[in-house]
Amino acid sequence: MGRSVSRSPSRRRRYSPSPVSHRHSRTSRRRSPSHKRRRRHRTSSSPSPSRSPTPKLKKDQKKRRQHEEELKLLEEETARRLEEAIRKNVEEKLNSEEVKLEIERRVAEGVKKLFDDVEAQLEKEKEDALTEARRKEEQARKEREELDKMLEENRRRVEEAQRREALELQRKEEERQRELEVIHRQKEEAARRKKLEEEEEHANRINSLGKNKSRPKSYGF
Repeated sequence: MGRSVSRSPSRRRRYSPSPVSHRHSRTSRRRSPSHKRRRRHRTSSSPSPSRSPTPKLKKDQKKRRQHEEELKLLEEETARRLEEAIRKNVEEKLNSEEVKLEIERRVAEGVKKLFDDVEAQLEKEKEDALTEARRKEEQARKEREELDKMLEENRRRVEEAQRREALELQRKEEERQRELEVIHRQKEEAARRKKLEEEEEHANRINSLGKNKSRPKSYGF
């Protein structure tokens, strides 16, 4: 089977000339160049009438067709045997221990690569999740800090407003106390002046009465 596989149908067809062409080549070799020139001259001068194929030519044509059919069958058979040989060779290689081990190795490598890819993907997703969690935690921390700052600012403003209000109330109370003190001093001053006036008036009355008593009585002569 190996010899029939190694032969190529195209090569057999290339080197198997037909009987007609072979006979024609032998006849051509026997003829001299002058004969060719004379034949060419006769052909150009007077065309030969069409002749019907002779029985020998028909036989040669039949042999050529048969030979071509045999070549075609041989080509088909060769292709079939080649295909069968290739199939058997592939089956033998697939059933061999070496190929089985190679297949198992590649399957194991594929499974390992698949697990590695899945593990890498899970690790990446884990890292992404941790990164996202850290980002959200940082964002929440910043939001808490901003909220604390806002609350502290509001508390400071409230305390400042309360302090200003207390100072204003204290200022008003002090002003009211001063006004009350001024009024009290004015009342005391008025009472003191009134008392002094009363005392002065009383002293004036007493002095007036004393002068009247000490004046001598006048007698008439």
